[in-house]
Amino acid sequence: MQRLITEVLNIKYPIIQGGMAWISEAELAAAVSNAGGAGIISSGGRTVEFVREQIRKAKSLTDKPFGVNMMLMAPNKDEIFEVICEEKPDFVTLGAGNPVPYFDKLHAAGIKAVPVIPNVKLAKRVAAAGADALVAEGMEAGGHIGVLTTMALMEQVIPAVDIPVVMAGGFVDGRGIAAALLMGAGGVQLGTRFLIAEECKVHPNVKERLLQAVDTDTIVTGYTLGAAVRGLKNKFSIDFVEKENTGAATKDELIKMATGTNKLAAVEGDVEHGMVQAGQSLLPLNKIEPAKDIIETLIIETKAALNKAQNINI
Repeated sequence: MQRLITEVLNIKYPIIQGGMAWISEAELAAAVSNAGGAGIISSGGRTVEFVREQIRKAKSLTDKPFGVNMMLMAPNKDEIFEVICEEKPDFVTLGAGNPVPYFDKLHAAGIKAVPVIPNVKLAKRVAAAGADALVAEGMEAGGHIGVLTTMALMEQVIPAVDIPVVMAGGFVDGRGIAAALLMGAGGVQLGTRFLIAEECKVHPNVKERLLQAVDTDTIVTGYTLGAAVRGLKNKFSIDFVEKENTGAATKDELIKMATGTNKLAAVEGDVEHGMVQAGQSLLPLNKIEPAKDIIETLIIETKAALNKAQNINI
């Protein structure tokens, strides 16, 4: 029998909000959780003090389950991990590194471990090591991506493990959620869709740029660096890819060129020289509204798509 992430995290709907660096804070996480999903606070690029403050703030705004995202490449990851274990959010998503060494201590603290994986090999490894669920993220997602599409991951990861698989990458409406559930997913994770939530603290310039975007407006930087990142086409990303593809800049020069560009866009609002991280599904982003309204619409659409699927005869 298919096991949903709702059962693992004790939430109403099988929807998780992505942990987006410099963006996912307590207000958004609490709003998503209050609406029946599972909100996430991002610790990427943040100080230990900030993470502690945000967890406590989220607890003051909701009594529903929420999580924290840990970026395992962060230089202060061990200090942030200690704060997480002390403050005890309901779950932690872990990416950009080896999550297995963290499972035992998370479980000892009563925290669910939900690693983010890009392929079947890692899915099997984390499942065998005791992960409570996992997020399989396709290359359609915004931010750091792997090489497999969401569909390819669904086809191969879901039958390979016996824990709930939350699919991520390109989900923005209920039809996509229904498709994932019909394929056996335990839920979905949405990031870009929540960038235009009222409670999201991303700079207004980013929200406006997303509302104007069309379906072909994303680009991937950093393929040759082994650190591919998807975001919107702008002066920075187009220039970066041109230099990357022509060899006009060294690896060190490219890394220097990219450093700090996520914050430049998300916090400072420079949507031409910063990296506006976003996924490929952009056309459905048409208005700024509360997270509650977003989730209610997603559930209505999902139920309609599932009901329609029952009437298909082949």
